[in-house]
Amino acid sequence: MRAAFASRFDDADPLAALTVGEQPEPSLPDDDWVVVRVTASSLNHHDLWSLRGVGLRAEQLPMILGCDAAGTDPAGNEVVVYPVVATAGDPRGVSILSEHFPGTLAERVAVPRSNLLPLPAGLAATDAACLPTAWLTAWRMLTTKGRVDEADAVLVQGAGGGVATAAVALAAAMGKRVYATSRDTVKRERIAQLGATAVEPGARLPERVDVVVETVGAATFDHSLKSAAPGARIVVAGATAGHEPKLNLRRVFAMQLEILGTSMGTPGELTDLLAFCAERGVRPVVDSVVPFSRVADAFARLHSGDVFGKVVIDHTA
Repeated sequence: MRAAFASRFDDADPLAALTVGEQPEPSLPDDDWVVVRVTASSLNHHDLWSLRGVGLRAEQLPMILGCDAAGTDPAGNEVVVYPVVATAGDPRGVSILSEHFPGTLAERVAVPRSNLLPLPAGLAATDAACLPTAWLTAWRMLTTKGRVDEADAVLVQGAGGGVATAAVALAAAMGKRVYATSRDTVKRERIAQLGATAVEPGARLPERVDVVVETVGAATFDHSLKSAAPGARIVVAGATAGHEPKLNLRRVFAMQLEILGTSMGTPGELTDLLAFCAERGVRPVVDSVVPFSRVADAFARLHSGDVFGKVVIDHTA
């Protein structure tokens, strides 16, 4: 079957480590697993990190990439794939598809039957394929960790990427006042169209916020602290611009701030997210939809840093 996979590692030029070609059909570890025919998938920065060799070992190569997918199960039901799999050999106890088990950037993927969720009516496969990683992470950051139901205002740092853009769209759909930062003028204009007040990084906000969505790290963390209201939750799910920020602990305890780490979410949270999007008419922000025949171009688009939202792969084209 055709697939996009890491054939080697290249930290300096991850695109050079990407191969598109034939791979063996999926194997089933046990009777609880099934094969899903992939209709659509989407890219994440996790895929680029894999090509750099982060989280993979040479003996695992070739490794089919991709965490997200929508498709059809053996009975012909339209499904969304939850990408987190129990993994005995991983120190976390779990792994994401493409780490220990082959990923979704292929014609077919093997997953536990319990990882399959029904595709809600009215939600296109190309939209649903955006949700299981970036959008699920944003949903968990806002709801479970950020307790956004108790909040009036939200700050999203570095909007433009998958998680941050999802957080803006979701928080706006929840009726919150949303502030979002970006260095890029064009991205700020697009963020504003999603319902946020777009500002430059480090800009003083007109109010302190109750929840901060932080995926940037050292470059924005001081601003996150200064923008937080008493008792606010600063939820961290990434550090694309440095993972060792200077931290003003006096502000943390004086303002009684909560700094919370998170990653991905649970099957129940993904079910809730799918229902929310279907019922509220919320659709993922899609940068581009690319046929699988041009998957290498999709990787180049993600690697360019110019994306706004998700890069989607249409496996039927």
